[in-house]
Amino acid sequence: MANTFGTLYKVSIFGESHGKGLGVVIDGCPAGLKISEKDFIKDIERRKPGLPGTTPRIEEDHPVILSGIYEGFSTGAPIAIVFENKNIKSSDYDKLKIIPRPGHSDFVALMKYGGFNDPRGGGHFSGRLTLGLIAAGVIAKKMIKPIKVNAFLTEAGGDVNIEKAVKKAIKEEDSIGGIIRCEAEGIPAGLGEPFFDSVESLISHAVFSVPAIKGIEFGSGFSSAAMKGSAHNDIIADKSGKTKTNFAGGINGGITNGNCVIFNVAVKPTSSIQKEQKTLNLKTGKADSLVVGGRHDVCIALRMPVIIESVTAMVLADLMMREQKIIRILKTR
Repeated sequence: MANTFGTLYKVSIFGESHGKGLGVVIDGCPAGLKISEKDFIKDIERRKPGLPGTTPRIEEDHPVILSGIYEGFSTGAPIAIVFENKNIKSSDYDKLKIIPRPGHSDFVALMKYGGFNDPRGGGHFSGRLTLGLIAAGVIAKKMIKPIKVNAFLTEAGGDVNIEKAVKKAIKEEDSIGGIIRCEAEGIPAGLGEPFFDSVESLISHAVFSVPAIKGIEFGSGFSSAAMKGSAHNDIIADKSGKTKTNFAGGINGGITNGNCVIFNVAVKPTSSIQKEQKTLNLKTGKADSLVVGGRHDVCIALRMPVIIESVTAMVLADLMMREQKIIRILKTR
């Protein structure tokens, strides 16, 4: 299904940016995992705006657990979590029905759904739906302990001085992208499958499902094309599979090798900017000018590390369930 990801740990998202709310259904969480609404707060706060360069739209984002948890523990049934939309200004998007934003989903949504799509705030295409991914990631992180997943922004707008780059973009009324690095430590060797369900394939699938992602590289990535095999090959140091270098990014043959899984992702600049842009007026069929109103991020990459962590944890939880490692871990707690 188009809005569902996973084989055993299945995550389904629903909702729109300016609808009544949005949420997630998680199917596959084993019974007996301790879960409370408080568990979600830390990662939800990391996703929220507040820093310079992020949207002024502030939502409460309080998770309401509807099912799957009883007396503080997962029951084994699907877990449904919803978030209410309260801070809405839908009138900001009225003109986008006929004057689509360059680089955004406005035009393709119209083509795919024949005008029946919800255009307010991007509708179902909105990055706001990543809130559901955060919730699924929180549960996945609890399932895969002691594995730790950590993501962080390494540069924005091509500059490692992120604060400087953001300030410049704000002054220019433009937007910038960024690079996020993700590291997952403590992963056992043997997760993943050759070819179609390789660890790289599954993580890439999940990561590219996050709005604004335009690229991914594992380990040495594109720089490996300029290296020689004698330099790129990671020398195995001990029987656990630990290597002296990690150009492979913790994955060989699509399968984890016991080292830290490392990858970088590229986040594109936000399409909605305050600068005047040229686009097509779908009503007249002629070129038109557009100044985007509403509340938007100058650098959406600032809020995305926790989202990348979440989808990575989702993939790892699914892979570990395939190997029945999750069940063994929970039994030892």
